Amino acid sequence: MAEWGMPLSMAGSGSEVVVTGVAGGWRLRGRLADMGLVPGVRVRVLHGGPGGPMMIELRGSRLGLGRGVTHRILVKEEQR
Repeated sequence: MAEWGMPLSMAGSGSEVVVTGVAGGWRLRGRLADMGLVPGVRVRVLHGGPGGPMMIELRGSRLGLGRGVTHRILVKEEQR
């Protein structure tokens, strides 16, 4: 799984990451795609403490995601 990156749930507050994929069924992938969470999109973690929901920002919008979902979204650190 290293080639795909790490789960979004492991990214800390203030991190900027790029979505590389979603480890889940077609329903979850479709639901996340409807929210704009598709491979290649840049995401900034606004709040990512241990436990509880995670707040992210993508394309100017803020989203709150549960921990179960963030474990399935695979990301890589943004390279600058």
